[in-house]
Amino acid sequence: MDRKGVLVVISGFAGVGKGTLVKSLMEKYDNYALSVSMTTRAPRAGEQEGVSYFFVSREKFEQTIAEDGLIEYAEYVGNYYGTPKSYVEDQLSKGKDVILEIEIQGAHNIRKIYPDAVLIFVMPPSAEMLKERLTGRGTETAEVIKKRMDRAAQEATGIEDYDYIVVNDTVEQCTAKLREIIETAHCRPVMNEDFITAVRSELKAMAGEG
Repeated sequence: MDRKGVLVVISGFAGVGKGTLVKSLMEKYDNYALSVSMTTRAPRAGEQEGVSYFFVSREKFEQTIAEDGLIEYAEYVGNYYGTPKSYVEDQLSKGKDVILEIEIQGAHNIRKIYPDAVLIFVMPPSAEMLKERLTGRGTETAEVIKKRMDRAAQEATGIEDYDYIVVNDTVEQCTAKLREIIETAHCRPVMNEDFITAVRSELKAMAGEG
């Protein structure tokens, strides 16, 4: 039975540890393909072009929008973020599970285009822990941290639109939970339509023989 690729959307508040969890998934398992997002924000220390993000100008991003080259895009704290279409569809056709690490606004757009996608929201153990993680990064000013916390308060109203939540208490436990959810998603009838059709045809043939 051929295994179809699942489109997995992982969202969460800024600072909750989405990137660390996605990296852990990619290191532990080989059947995932990470969709690299396009963004207009400046690279952080250690980030690589084409690996962390495709870093582009605002003009280039808006040109890509006009050319219908993105599955989804959103503007977040003054910068654009989006998902290039061609890579995602190519990997899904090869049977890879494609991981998208995107913001909540983009996730809602994904659901409209790919209704079979699995949407997972990563939660912090508490709001206080989220603030501590943002502060501990040492990459943002107090003003940006406040904006991110304010944005988290707004995003908290959309969590119910997701299929699952996972709490990022420890990376190991959360990674295992994500893996479990994704594997379970492969058992949905919608992901096994060809197999169901084949067995159904065989059953009808056998019934006819009787």
